[in-house]
Amino acid sequence: MMDWTKTAFVFPGQGSQVIGMGKDLADAYPIVRDTFAEADAILGFSLSGLCFDGPEDALNETINTQPALYTCGIAILRALHELLPDANPAFVAGHSLGEFTALAAAGAVSFEDGLRLVRERGRLMKEAGEKSPGAMAAVLGLDAVQVREVCAQASQQTGGILILANDNCPGQSVISGDDATIEAGMKLMSEAGAKRVVKLAVSIAAHSPLMESAAESFRQVLATTAFKRAHTVVYGNVNAAPLNDVDSIRRELDLQLTQSVRWTESVQGMVAAGAETFLELGPKDVLAGLLKRIDRSKTGRAVNSVESLQKLAADGG
Repeated sequence: MMDWTKTAFVFPGQGSQVIGMGKDLADAYPIVRDTFAEADAILGFSLSGLCFDGPEDALNETINTQPALYTCGIAILRALHELLPDANPAFVAGHSLGEFTALAAAGAVSFEDGLRLVRERGRLMKEAGEKSPGAMAAVLGLDAVQVREVCAQASQQTGGILILANDNCPGQSVISGDDATIEAGMKLMSEAGAKRVVKLAVSIAAHSPLMESAAESFRQVLATTAFKRAHTVVYGNVNAAPLNDVDSIRRELDLQLTQSVRWTESVQGMVAAGAETFLELGPKDVLAGLLKRIDRSKTGRAVNSVESLQKLAADGG
């Protein structure tokens, strides 16, 4: 039996998208089909077709990736609730974009409003990337303190911007900044002892000050969006702490565009508060993999297929 009082639902960010995401679930569960159809109607185009059949380059455009992952996460959640009506976790959290899915899962924003937010967020981030070009790179084998120090060194060297964008787990970080400073930073990371430094296939410097123009416009969108106090404890990326009211939610989603995702600390915070099991609701198992590096004593499970959902229902009923 699952102990829902010691369970967290976590939702992934960009990079978890894959052609065919949600398709087997949509074929098996009307609630999943209906969720994708609802998203298609709200957005005015076939998001479901993009998720199920591609093409890959269109699915990978940030303006499409964000609503695709958001919709897939909520569709899985709805199917889970249909099979296990008592599956109410003690905590929810999402990595970057996944934070919006987590807030919708916790009742802090409606499905429709959350979907419109992530579509607009994707559009504004793309626009900001065109205004202030940049890139991101994964850094393996250095701790977060070292990565921050090297980012400061590279920024000083070029006069540009480089920051720790994602602290994903011990020894795995993502850096973000302008093109020249990313190149300088990658070289310095290797010199500092990084095992690997790999440039990511993205054309924007997410979670960095280069997203400031997106943040300014997004702030206005957030101000007119109806939020409610969440019915489940939501851990935010920026402060790695619970978002206790509507003001803190708005502030979090604003700051999140230009500041670091503190995923390691968010997971550690949920563990300290009693979380034992982490269910990842999304197309892959990225966050379940990170959990092994953050705290091996806790259980991570990916719920992303008919088989994994039915196994969970059998174990958790």
